[in-house]
Amino acid sequence: MDRNSQIIVALDFDNRRAADEVVDRLGEECRFYKVGIELLTAAGPDLIGHLVAKGKEVFLDLKLFEIPNSVAGAVRAAGALGVSMVTVHSMGGTAIMSAAVEAARDFPRLRVLALTVVTSMTRSDLADVGVTGSASTEEQVLRLARLAEGAGCHGVIASPQEAGPLRRALGAGTLIVTPGVVLPGESHGEHARTGTPRAAIAAGASHIVVGRAVSRAADPVAAFRLVSASLEP
Repeated sequence: MDRNSQIIVALDFDNRRAADEVVDRLGEECRFYKVGIELLTAAGPDLIGHLVAKGKEVFLDLKLFEIPNSVAGAVRAAGALGVSMVTVHSMGGTAIMSAAVEAARDFPRLRVLALTVVTSMTRSDLADVGVTGSASTEEQVLRLARLAEGAGCHGVIASPQEAGPLRRALGAGTLIVTPGVVLPGESHGEHARTGTPRAAIAAGASHIVVGRAVSRAADPVAAFRLVSASLEP
C-alpha cells in the first residue's frame, strides 16, 4: 500500500459546499475520505455517491450501535452506496458486530471496522460508564478488539497510542485505523490519546485519519503532502 492510500482525510464539516471544496482542491492527491454523522446528516447520502463516482474511497464513520437487525440494514445501505469502510461500535457486543459482518458479505469491497474506545476518552471516562477495576484504557481497547476479531470484523478503530499493541495482538492482516493523529506542534483538540502520523504508521496502523491539519489548511495540497512525506521511514 502506498503512503497516500494510508491517509484518510476527514470531511468534518456541517455542509456539503465546504466538503466539496476540499475534495476539489485536493484533486488526485487524496483518494480516501471520511464522512461522519454530522456531514451525512447535513448533506445526505448523495454526497457518498458523488465521492464514489469521482473514484474516491469512502470511510463512513457511523459508529453503529443499535439492535442487530437495524445495524445490518444500515450496513447494507452503506454497501449499496459504494463505501469502502463502515464502523460499528464494539461496545454493542458480538451480536451487532456479527450482524454487520454478515450484511457486508454481499458487498465484496466493504470492510466492517469496530470502534474500540473513542480517542477523546480517558480511564476516568471509562470508569464513569462502568468500566471499572484495574483495566487501563489500552487493556479495554485490546479486549474490545479481540471481541471484534472473534465476530469477524475486518479491522478496528483506536488511537495511535494503541496501534502497536493492537498490531501485535491481531496480526498482519487486520486493518487498524487511527484517528487522533496530530502533526508536531498541532493542537490535540478534543483527542485525549494522540500520536503523530509517522508514529502511528510505524507502530502498526494501516490507515491514519487526518482532519483539520489538511481540511482547514490554507493550502490543503501542501498540507496533505507534508503528512505523506512524514510517513517515510
